[in-house]
Amino acid sequence: MNHPSILIATGALALSTLVPVTVAGPAAAAPLAGGTVSGPAHGTSLVTSATVGPDGGHSHPRLLSVRGAGAYRIGASLATLTAAGRIDWVAPGCAGVVHAGATGSWAGVILLAFRDGRLVEVGTATAPPRSPAGATVGMSFAELEEIYGRRGSLIRNDAGDAEAYLVRVGSRVELFSGHPIRPGVGYFQVGPATFVERNFRQGGSC
Repeated sequence: MNHPSILIATGALALSTLVPVTVAGPAAAAPLAGGTVSGPAHGTSLVTSATVGPDGGHSHPRLLSVRGAGAYRIGASLATLTAAGRIDWVAPGCAGVVHAGATGSWAGVILLAFRDGRLVEVGTATAPPRSPAGATVGMSFAELEEIYGRRGSLIRNDAGDAEAYLVRVGSRVELFSGHPIRPGVGYFQVGPATFVERNFRQGGSC
């Protein structure tokens, strides 16, 4: 990830694939109502924030595609999602970008990025969710190559210090970037290539 304003949150999400950790939203995040911190994204284990199945196992949402995840569709309005109670916290960035946390079964599972009020990125450091092809956080890049074949490719950022696996779907992409402390995929994100791929290759604008 090359979004400076959520680098810490991304690392914490990635670590949650190894051990349960307690994570709040980014330091600049603000609750949306009444000044009261509430909802799963605040002080709740990312591993346990999803719903619990009847057998006691965790039932995370299953699918993240270039269309988005559940109600969090690429292109959706931040104002509309907020009014519907689907946004837990927001953390203004720069260049018109706002980062946000989800509510409900997606809380603690995905991070959102809006540019000029529209959803342009959904990312996760947990598994599930999976891509439509079955790829998830925790896989090796070699496993991704087996799944996607010619549809995907390994890329490096412009600085040459990070590697990711990129799958193009029209004007949008699936991007699987490295884990901060072990080989393989630590973060899986989707959105327009002009935002997701650009930010990986060039870094954020601030």
